[in-house]
Amino acid sequence: MKDPRQIILRPIVTEKSLGSQEDQQYSFEVDKRANKIEIRRAIEEIFDVKVVSVQTMRKRGKLRRQRYKVGRRRSWKKAIIKLAPDDTIEVI
Repeated sequence: MKDPRQIILRPIVTEKSLGSQEDQQYSFEVDKRANKIEIRRAIEEIFDVKVVSVQTMRKRGKLRRQRYKVGRRRSWKKAIIKLAPDDTIEVI
């Protein structure tokens, strides 16, 4: 089993993600190879909370141009975690 800190890379702090915290939903960037079970265990171990559900999505890197070359930003995986009603995570 991987170390939980290798699975959960960083929290995603945007207006949309901060607004969804009222519904007990938190967004994290996670390792691309991690599955929902590993993500659930890592969140529960790191933050000592009860996870109700995990939703994941793979975000493809956008095409970016620099003068004459076309490159691509990196692809990453996002996880939206829903916690039990009495649990919270202090993100900021």
